[in-house]
Amino acid sequence: MAALLNPMARRLAVAASRRLSTPAAVEPFVANWSTQARRNSSLVEVNGGFGEMVSSTQKYYVFGGKGGVGKTSLAASLAVKFANHGEPTLIVSMHPAHSLGDTLEQDLSGGKIVPVTGVDSLFAAEIGHVDAKEDSSSFGSSMRNMLGKIGLGVLADPLGKNKLHEMLMKTPGLGEGIAISKLIQIVELQESNKFRRIVLDTGATGHTLNLLSAATLMEKFLSMANKAANVASSYPALKSVFGKEQIDPAKIEELRQQIARVRDLIQDPQLTEFLIVTIPTVMAITESSRFHASLKKDGAPATRLVVNQVLPLSASECRFCAVKRKEETRALNMISADRELGGLKLIQAPLQDVEVKGVPALRFFSDVVWK
Repeated sequence: MAALLNPMARRLAVAASRRLSTPAAVEPFVANWSTQARRNSSLVEVNGGFGEMVSSTQKYYVFGGKGGVGKTSLAASLAVKFANHGEPTLIVSMHPAHSLGDTLEQDLSGGKIVPVTGVDSLFAAEIGHVDAKEDSSSFGSSMRNMLGKIGLGVLADPLGKNKLHEMLMKTPGLGEGIAISKLIQIVELQESNKFRRIVLDTGATGHTLNLLSAATLMEKFLSMANKAANVASSYPALKSVFGKEQIDPAKIEELRQQIARVRDLIQDPQLTEFLIVTIPTVMAITESSRFHASLKKDGAPATRLVVNQVLPLSASECRFCAVKRKEETRALNMISADRELGGLKLIQAPLQDVEVKGVPALRFFSDVVWK
């Protein structure tokens, strides 16, 4: 009672009662994507350089980066943006899981190119879960057969039946190389004039690097294998030894050319652009830096760095948001000072309050990011 007689105490009590009786205004959840776009699109200043992409000669856009940073959502949103701009576009996922199908809310199983419902001129395929074992089994069998029948059985026999094939299947990136060579074969031989842009959503950092290294490694290996097969098939004595199981140099050469095409395509800046996706954390930025260094070493440097899930600006800050924003600022400052990332074109993609899933969500997200 005595405390309430104090004028200062009375004022504090009144102020407290007002705050308790009048709750802070809470913005309602907005489910409509067009309305949500008007609310959020100005919160983070973003320049995705889409006009530059449209006017470029590049056809392939490869998204890579640490797992769980939103590569699939960003790749799908760029594909939607291209298609909405009137550019016939194909997006392909190399993830072992059906992440692209989940993002588009459409069944893409089977590894075939299908039209995307709700977007004209957009097609999609998932090839990451395609089993490369079947495609390379004949090659492994032929190589073991060749070693055994041209007098090099001492190398083949200890491996046992199918062991050479198993060793080849464990070569890093072989599965990715065969999968993407399948895609290139489909696109160039069957639908070469159908797509203006092709967006590739790769797996985590390690899978992408495996693909790049395998493209060079397997091309050299297959080149040597093809020469050996041609030499063996040129001598009548050896041809009679092979019998019905003659090595088919044409099959080896076909696979070699496909792998070489992958390598040349990835390393051609006139045809392909690499985009590194990350999030604003110290660990993710550090891995992205190492990733870009490896890309440059393999002859496929990136040009853009997309920082996803950046906190939007807000008039009020909770304690959690303030701490997160401080962490983000530290990470973004690391980018500008990093030797590998500092020279890349920076794109900031704001964190969304709803899941980016389905064509309407992707269309909205594409307008936010790819300006």
